[in-house]
Amino acid sequence: MPKLAVFPKAFMQALCKDGSMKVSEWIEMASKLDVDGLEWYAGFLEMRDRSNWNRFRKQVEDKGKTIPMLCCSPDFTHPDAAFRQAEIEKQKHWIEMTHVLGGTYCRVLSGQRRPELGMEEGIDHAVEGIEACLPYAQDLGITLILENHYKDDFWEYPEFAQKMEVFCALVDRLDHPNFGVNYDPSNTFLAGEDPLELLYRVSKRVVTMHASDRYLIEGTIEDLRKEESGALGYAKRLKHGEIGKGLNDYDAIFTELKRVGFEGWISIEDGVDGMDQLERSVTFLKEKIRKYWL
Repeated sequence: MPKLAVFPKAFMQALCKDGSMKVSEWIEMASKLDVDGLEWYAGFLEMRDRSNWNRFRKQVEDKGKTIPMLCCSPDFTHPDAAFRQAEIEKQKHWIEMTHVLGGTYCRVLSGQRRPELGMEEGIDHAVEGIEACLPYAQDLGITLILENHYKDDFWEYPEFAQKMEVFCALVDRLDHPNFGVNYDPSNTFLAGEDPLELLYRVSKRVVTMHASDRYLIEGTIEDLRKEESGALGYAKRLKHGEIGKGLNDYDAIFTELKRVGFEGWISIEDGVDGMDQLERSVTFLKEKIRKYWL
């Protein structure tokens, strides 16, 4: 049966930029939720001190939780080969971080969708970067998970493999026992596409999932798709919302995941309107998991 984790979506600036929240504070808050784990982010300011890695793992485990997965953002599509090699070394560092934290899954991305980058060239660069990291991941027992991402919080351009055509072509190129997909249904809306169509194409490769939800402030999905074409930045008409109250059809999503035998981690990206909202999202997802897996 799938297990639930939570991600500090509402506190990224505080944990990664201005330091106004300490990681221990997030552990204390998140551990009060009825979940099995805490998804980690490589960019927490306090993770720069390597001595904190084991300390945070112990704090989480002392609360009866685990750190199953690490969220990080390698950029393998840069035109400069030396830059791409540096990103490979970063990703290996993050793989080691995942291992020390006691995790099993470490995110990878393709890189930024720079205007001058062609599809085949970008896929080649991304495959080269990910394949260079896979032997090290395998040695440490870590699975690299490629997310159908929108845009890292601190990137200039959106994800190169944001669109379904590119993402699926990239996944098809990567055949390794330590590689899988981290499926995020909400990010598909940001690509102006159908999250269920993407899921049906990659469901057998999905090993982890980000549970999020978004809702339209105004207009229709058709308006959103027109707005997303060639646009940078988040569409203003689309906002984060409570899980189960947005655009995603979680019954259809879980029906398909159950069909293909998914038993992995589901990490909740929510709580932008407070911990009460995050708690309601946990309750919603636990009920759905019981419905489809028990």
